[in-house]
Parts: sequence; structure tokens; C-alpha cells
Amino acid sequence: MMKKLALQIIKFGIVGVIAFIIDYSILFILTDFFSVYYLLSAAISFTISTIFNYFCSMCWVFEGKKNIKKRNELMIFIFLSVIGLGINQVMMLILVEQIKIFYMISKIIATCVVMIWNFITRKLFLEDHKKRRICTNE
Repeated sequence: MMKKLALQIIKFGIVGVIAFIIDYSILFILTDFFSVYYLLSAAISFTISTIFNYFCSMCWVFEGKKNIKKRNELMIFIFLSVIGLGINQVMMLILVEQIKIFYMISKIIATCVVMIWNFITRKLFLEDHKKRRICTNE
């Protein structure tokens, strides 16, 4: 059981690092090269990385519930991600505007908190705790 959880955390970390690179890069490019307001850039970059994260997470990291349709699984994932986006935005706003931390550093801090939210909520609400399912496009 602990070995399975450790492997799952490693896989989640790999997907998370790639999603973070996507998120962080898009945030930087939109803000610094296209002068998009950092909170709008953060929302756009978060959304794009979440799409990547959904496909990788549900096929490779989490054992999706058999009794749930893909559309419903996606809706739950999106709902949980929207809450994660809210956490991200509030943290960035506070860290940048109130505490005066550079927005790229603030993004790293916010991402760490959202990462914990994502792992716990996806494990609770999206994973089949009974047995392993092979990823299909049901």
C-alpha cells in the first residue's frame, strides 16, 4: 500500500513538474512579452496546464472510478481545478499586492499550495480505491 502511494506521488510529481513548466512559461511569456496583467496571465496559464494535467493524471497517475462516465470525471476535475485556480489567484494577489513578492516567486509559492489541494482532492473524488483501471476513452 505504501509502495503504491509512493509511486503515485512520484508520478504525480512528474506530471506536476511538466504542468508547472507549461504554467510558469506561459505566465512569463504573456506577462513579460505581451504585457498581459499578471493575474490574467496566471489564469490563462493555469487553465492550459490544467488541460495537460487532466489527461496525464487520469491516464497515468490516478485510478479513475469505473462507475463514473468520462464526462462526469472531467466535470469533477474541472470543478476541483477551478477551486485550485481560485486558491492560486488569491494567493498571488496577496503575495504580489500585499506582501510585495515578485509575481514569478509568488507563482511558485501558490503552486506548492495548489499542488497539495490537487493531490488530495483528486485522490478523494476521482480515484477508484478498489482496483486498477486501464486508461480508456470510455
